[in-house]
Amino acid sequence: MNKDISVIRREYLYASLTEAEMSADPVEQFHRWFEEARTAGIDLPNAMSLATAGSDGMPSVRIVLLKDYDSDGFVFYSHADSPKGRQLAENPRASLLFYWPVLDRQVRIAGVVSHVSNTEADEYFQSRPYASRLGAWAAKQSSVITGRKVLDERMGELEVMYGDRPVPRPTEWIGYRVKPETIEFWQGRESRLHDRICYALSGDRAWVMQRLAP
Repeated sequence: MNKDISVIRREYLYASLTEAEMSADPVEQFHRWFEEARTAGIDLPNAMSLATAGSDGMPSVRIVLLKDYDSDGFVFYSHADSPKGRQLAENPRASLLFYWPVLDRQVRIAGVVSHVSNTEADEYFQSRPYASRLGAWAAKQSSVITGRKVLDERMGELEVMYGDRPVPRPTEWIGYRVKPETIEFWQGRESRLHDRICYALSGDRAWVMQRLAP
């Protein structure tokens, strides 16, 4: 055992979480926590771990950015021909994890994934910085390249190609919406007796709140 790692720990002493303070709507509760994370000055509070698995069952996880959320789900964007895009095509289910260490909080979300509309994807794409729009064209995500020079040269070509003209959204660059079936709120507590409150959809599609053992 690597004892230098095994001894890394700290107590969670700053907050608690009770059912009485929770919203009946988990998306509203997420909104409260998300705004508190922003107020706390957390860098990229919308950074989230995205876990997917294709037909082979091998899980894969990476950090992506949340770009929208409402009662219909949680939205992020990526290339459909990327590994995560291919996995979601084979198995349209995903899990999300937000971790805000300053607040000792986590939120776990699991659900079914669908595509956002082309109109929604187009509107978001055009809101991105110019260089980011070009970047979506510059590389086939996760493909093997011979060096950084390949990307720099392609970006230069795209800058000449488009100039001041609008940059269209690549058809394979799409939005994904995770429609939650469970949402769990985790608050770190002393002695590792953490507070965990989970919302799950019942058979009639109503949210049921339950406390889970840490």
